[in-house]
Amino acid sequence: MNPKSLEARLRDDNPFENMAIENSEPLNSLNGRSPCPKCGKSRMYFCYTCFVPVSQLDGCIPLCKLPVKVDIIKHRREIDGKSTAAHAAVLAPLDVNVFTYPDVPNYQHDGTTVLLYPGIEAKTVRELFTGKKSDVTYSEQLLAELPHGFNVGTLMTKIVEEDKVCSEIYHATKLPITRVVLIDSTWNQSRGIFADARLQKLPKVVLQNRASQFWRHQKGSPRWYLSTIEALHQLMLELHLCAWGRDHNYKNYLTLNYPIHNVNSCDHQQCIPYKGQYDNLLYFFKYMYEKLHSLYKHEDLLAYKRPML
Repeated sequence: MNPKSLEARLRDDNPFENMAIENSEPLNSLNGRSPCPKCGKSRMYFCYTCFVPVSQLDGCIPLCKLPVKVDIIKHRREIDGKSTAAHAAVLAPLDVNVFTYPDVPNYQHDGTTVLLYPGIEAKTVRELFTGKKSDVTYSEQLLAELPHGFNVGTLMTKIVEEDKVCSEIYHATKLPITRVVLIDSTWNQSRGIFADARLQKLPKVVLQNRASQFWRHQKGSPRWYLSTIEALHQLMLELHLCAWGRDHNYKNYLTLNYPIHNVNSCDHQQCIPYKGQYDNLLYFFKYMYEKLHSLYKHEDLLAYKRPML
């Protein structure tokens, strides 16, 4: 029996279902490319070097306010037009900065700036709040036992009660970090940047597993390797949900294992439960995903044939 169930198949077909992403009609209204208002180069929706929308979209696209500052360190060989780092800089211009390696800021090593990168020493988002390493969870045990290629997303609704990774609400007055650093490159390229002493000194944080919907194929990488914009969205979501839970009216497969937060039970004004505040980070990503899938079948694209583990 194929372990990739109908539920998982539908999830792949509707990965943005119930997310609070604004309508893409402004993008559809464009007739063609136009000059960037800053550099004058021909662009379609936004300039991926100046990080501004084309003039026709000025004031027409959503802007996100993020709870922490974000620095994206881009590999010099990463193709600007193919990278999703520009999505973040365009949609969250007040909070996102993009640097090209070896241009790396000098960070304070006070624990409030973290590097998003997997590893043995990396903490989960929940552990940022608790300050201690968690035991292996029920869901992690299941993941370790799954056959190669199994779509782990199908398990999420089955392990809500058993998995206590995010079963606590901290009613935080503030988040445990103020800045996050992401590396924008292929997996092989990222290792060289990761080895930089300026980044090695930063605490590491790792995300929960999430199947990537990025259409750009990276040979040899599993589908858990997210694009930059997906990783940023996931991190913002986890930070907010672990601190303040989710609104009772907001639910999608990414938030099913987080508790509902009754805002009336919290005395802090910052305790605003998650109701899609950062979903518009995927505004361009969703549009391009749907545009591509109108031309090609999902199952025919190499990026979605990658193993899940």
